[in-house]
Amino acid sequence: MMRTRMLACGGLALIVFGAVPARAATVTVNYRITLAGLTLGTADLGGTFEGDHYTLSMSAQLTGVAGLLSGSGRGAASATGAVVGSRLVPTGFSATGRSGSAERTVRVAISSGNANRIEINPPFQETPDMPPRVPLREADKLGITDPLSAIVAVAAQRAKPDEAANCNRTVPVFDGTQRFDIVMSFAETKRVQKPGFSGDVLVCDVRYVPVAGHRPERPSVKFMTDNREMNVWLAPVEGSRVLVPIRISVKTMMGTTVVEAETWNLDRGDGKPGGEAKQPSR
Repeated sequence: MMRTRMLACGGLALIVFGAVPARAATVTVNYRITLAGLTLGTADLGGTFEGDHYTLSMSAQLTGVAGLLSGSGRGAASATGAVVGSRLVPTGFSATGRSGSAERTVRVAISSGNANRIEINPPFQETPDMPPRVPLREADKLGITDPLSAIVAVAAQRAKPDEAANCNRTVPVFDGTQRFDIVMSFAETKRVQKPGFSGDVLVCDVRYVPVAGHRPERPSVKFMTDNREMNVWLAPVEGSRVLVPIRISVKTMMGTTVVEAETWNLDRGDGKPGGEAKQPSR
């Protein structure tokens, strides 16, 4: 359970696309997490983009009954990296998950898109009764992105923020123990109004494709591999080509989990507050 929350915090099944603005811009999004309509917790995402560098941070906390049952489960993650050409190349990732008195930290050092040092403290314990994992090869650690940097990418060249090309992509993810793909495809556009945002958003269907390090016989893995009820809504950031998830919906074995923005704020680094999203001219 702790590992699941760490990955959810690191990834949320979540994706952000965009080109880095010329001046520093900081995006802050506060989310509410629900399961089958009941409040499960909250999450906060912060990202700063300056030139060809970026930093990201995310935290999540289970609240209410979910928090009581999990011992007030919490998770946090951070990542740094650079924009190289038309892709994000992370340089480091870390995530910490807590449940009651138990805590685990994962750190991955990345060079030129390749994971070259992995620290997991304490290590995951393998027991004979566990289903076997698909072996993780050295090749599975090459050309990857970390779970948090997976929510930030470079938009398709010359594409407007609401074009289908910004959905149609595959993100290769390595979380320290598993390698998987997030495969996205365009579904539709929707008009959305939230505190801090008003405009059209992209709706992208999402699929989870395990590659290595997973346990294929586990019911949860089989369920997510076959899952066709996952999507993310991407909202454009005014004055840039960044799109931030404003809503994520994932069907799980216990019901549908929805991560939805409650507040959305942009600091463009010019002393002017971010306002409503301006739709691109056609």
